[in-house]
Amino acid sequence: MSTPTDAEATGLALLARAEALARHSDSPDHYTRTWLSPAHREAARQLEAWMREAGMSVRTDGAGSVIGRYEGASPGAKALVTGSHYDSVRNGGKYDGILGILVPIACVARLHGRGERLPHAIEVVAFADEEGARFQTSFLASRAFLGRFDEALLERRDAQGVSFGEAMRAAGLDPAAIAAHPRDPATLAAYVEVHIEQGPVLLDEGLPLGVVTAIAGGTRHRVTVAGAAGHAGTVPMARRRDALAAAAEMVLAVEARAKGQPGLVGTVGMLEVRDGTGNVIPGEVSFTVDIRSGEDAVREAAEREVFAAFDAIAARRGVKVSAARNHATRATPCSPRLQDLLAGSIAAIGCPVRRLASGAGHDAMVMAEATEAAMLFVRCGAGGVSHNPAETVTAEDAGLAAAALGEFLRRFAPAA
Repeated sequence: MSTPTDAEATGLALLARAEALARHSDSPDHYTRTWLSPAHREAARQLEAWMREAGMSVRTDGAGSVIGRYEGASPGAKALVTGSHYDSVRNGGKYDGILGILVPIACVARLHGRGERLPHAIEVVAFADEEGARFQTSFLASRAFLGRFDEALLERRDAQGVSFGEAMRAAGLDPAAIAAHPRDPATLAAYVEVHIEQGPVLLDEGLPLGVVTAIAGGTRHRVTVAGAAGHAGTVPMARRRDALAAAAEMVLAVEARAKGQPGLVGTVGMLEVRDGTGNVIPGEVSFTVDIRSGEDAVREAAEREVFAAFDAIAARRGVKVSAARNHATRATPCSPRLQDLLAGSIAAIGCPVRRLASGAGHDAMVMAEATEAAMLFVRCGAGGVSHNPAETVTAEDAGLAAAALGEFLRRFAPAA
């Protein structure tokens, strides 16, 4: 039996921790971990224990994020912040977000084991809520970390009717203090996030790691189509104002527009027929629209054209269409300086360097508002699938990510 390489050995330990953390799930049947659920709080305690074991001091902020700090050679030095999120989508994959917490913990543990201190501090942040699956609150924790919180969220309730504030109080947190202690940007040296690619580019090219150039901006809307319900057997086809037929044409309009331009993606992920019955013409339908691009101008033009197409379809079919935007982020370019440092670190461990954009949103988008930010991508297996139980990462690739990040931590110096 062959002996594992250093990267494989490190990776095996990382994957074992990811497996252990995945047992803290809201469901006994699949991996789901939503903000402030009992499983979420158990996962937070486990991460805190691993951070302390790695030599860090640990605190929890007002949103439930777990923050470990490994001091630099001089106490109080600016911090290079690294981390990701420990919540998940429903029935998701166990490496999304988690790998970006476990890899830096392993790097800090190695520094601590050698008694090594760097010129800067290192902070590992396990952001409590990035996916927003429970209250539809994308990037809640990273925004709270910087002192940015929308008070309107306090009015939201989850699918079980539990209010935002009730969930916080049940977890021992104060809704009034969720963003009461914002992080001063002057104390931040930079932010770097390790994350699985969540796509097939690195896999298709046979590369374990990649440097992210930019994170796509995106908008999400809830669209409602109102027609007229009627008996499926008695209303002639020419007299119908079928909301579902109109919505179906609108869904195809989203797909057609997104297919027409490289780097643009459009998705309808949910469609609901109000009071739908097999023998009734649908009178009202709602659906979601998600449009993303690494270039804001491209996304904005596509958004205008898609909604103009909706209006034209509605007018032709005799229905009414309305839309409400519920999420918007601008495209985020990654720091060229940090990109180069990551590229040099990847090359230093003997791996080819590939630069690529991210189509998915990440906490790095929010952190880039306060400091320079960058991302290191790790290859996904299983065709690049993510947000799915089939999500996989190899031990070798996880270990190489730890080696590259460790090299980056030592090469990094705060900008002058």
